[in-house]
Amino acid sequence: MKAYSQMSKDELLALKSDLEKAYDEFKARGLKLDMSRGKPSSEQMDLSMGMMDVFHSRADLTAADGLDCRNYGNLDGLPEAKELMASMMECRAEDIIVYGNSSLNVMYDTVARSMTHGVMGNTPWCKLDKVKFLCPVPGYDRHFAITEYFGIEMINVPMTPEGPDMDVVEKLVSEDEAIKGIWCVPKYSNPQGISYSDETIHRFAHLKPAAKDFRLYWDNAYCIHHLYPDKQDTILEILDECRKAGNPDLAYKFVSTSKVSFPGSGVAALGASQANLEDIKKQLTIQTIGHDKLNQLRHVRFFKDIDGMHEHMMKHAAIIRPKFELVLDKLDKELGGLGIGEWLRPIGGYFISFDSMEGCAKAIVSKAKEAGVVMTGAGATYPYGKDPKDSNIRIAPTYPSMDELSLAVDLLILCVKLVSVDKLLENM
Repeated sequence: MKAYSQMSKDELLALKSDLEKAYDEFKARGLKLDMSRGKPSSEQMDLSMGMMDVFHSRADLTAADGLDCRNYGNLDGLPEAKELMASMMECRAEDIIVYGNSSLNVMYDTVARSMTHGVMGNTPWCKLDKVKFLCPVPGYDRHFAITEYFGIEMINVPMTPEGPDMDVVEKLVSEDEAIKGIWCVPKYSNPQGISYSDETIHRFAHLKPAAKDFRLYWDNAYCIHHLYPDKQDTILEILDECRKAGNPDLAYKFVSTSKVSFPGSGVAALGASQANLEDIKKQLTIQTIGHDKLNQLRHVRFFKDIDGMHEHMMKHAAIIRPKFELVLDKLDKELGGLGIGEWLRPIGGYFISFDSMEGCAKAIVSKAKEAGVVMTGAGATYPYGKDPKDSNIRIAPTYPSMDELSLAVDLLILCVKLVSVDKLLENM
C-alpha cells in the first residue's frame, strides 16, 4: 500500500471523497456499540456460574482453621484463600492480606491511609506541601483518577518495550522527596500489553528513593490473563526481588479475581512486607471486622488451587483470543504500510493500544461516536486526560460479540483513515 504521506493533494482529496461516502453509509446504519471499557462478555461470566452451586443451605461453611465463615473473625483472610491468592500473585501466603471484591478499592484505601495517617510512621501526606506520583504512560485511567482525586501531582514517565523508562524513574525518585509512589501494571500492561523485563524489575527493586515512604504500587491486574497456552510472559516476583535488594518495604502488590470470576464479586488481595502489613492492619482493625469470608470460601472451593485458576483462564482465552486476533488482523490488513497508525500485538491482558498520527486521536474517537461506536475517551490513558500528542486510543475488544466487534473495528479504521487524510491536507 502507498503511504498516505506520499500521496499528492489530488490523490488525498479523491480518497477523502470515497471515505466520506463510506462513513455516511455507516452513520445511516444507526449503530449503538460500546467499546469504552474492558468488560468481560456474558460468555466469559458464564464460565463461573458453577460458583453459584458451591454453597447450599446445608453446606459446611467451616474454614480450614475451624472458623465458622458465617460469623465474625479472621481479619486478613481465610488460610485457604490466602494460599490461593498468594499462588495467583506468586508470593508467600504470609505476605498477603485478602480483602473484599476489588483491588481498585484496596489501592484507593492505600492512598487514603497514606494521606491521613502516613506510611510506617512517616508524615501524613496531607500535612506535606506537595505530594507527587510517577505515572507510566500510556497507562490505566483508574489509577490516575485515584491520585488526581487526592490532589496528588502526577508526572508522566514514558513506557518502553521493557516497561517504564527506568533512567527517568531512577533520576526523579532519587532527587525528589515529594515523589511518594509510581503506578505499575507489570504484566500485560494497560493498555499496551507490555510485560516488564527482568532488568526493569531489578532496577525497580534497587531504587534509592529520596522519600522513605516511597512505594511501588504494583498492580498485577493481568497476572494470569494469557491469550495463548503456548505464548505466555513471565516476570520476576517483585516482593522477593525487593527483599534480595535490601528494600523489603518498597512495594505494595495488588491483585483481584475481577476478570477471573465475576467483576464486582471477586476477591482482592494485597501483598507486602511484614512491616507494611502490620502498618496496614492498624487501619483494618478499625475499618472492618473482616471481609466477605463466604465469598473467599466460595472461590477456593470453585477453583480449588492455582491449576484450577489457570485452566479456567484458558477457557476465557478461548473466548477472547479470536476477538483480539480479529482486531489486529484488520489493523494489519487495512492500515499496515499507510503510515497513519501504530499498534502492538499483545499476548495477554485486556486491551490493544493504537497510536494515530499526532493530533488525531480525539477527532477519531469523536467521529466513531458520531457514527454509533463509543470508544474509551481519547486522552484517558494519560493523567488528567491530557495526551500531549493526542494520539493514543485504547481498544477494548472483550465485551462485544464477534459481529459487533467486526463492525466497530471497520468503523474505527474508516475514522482513522478519514481523520488522517484531513490532517495531511491541513498541513499541505
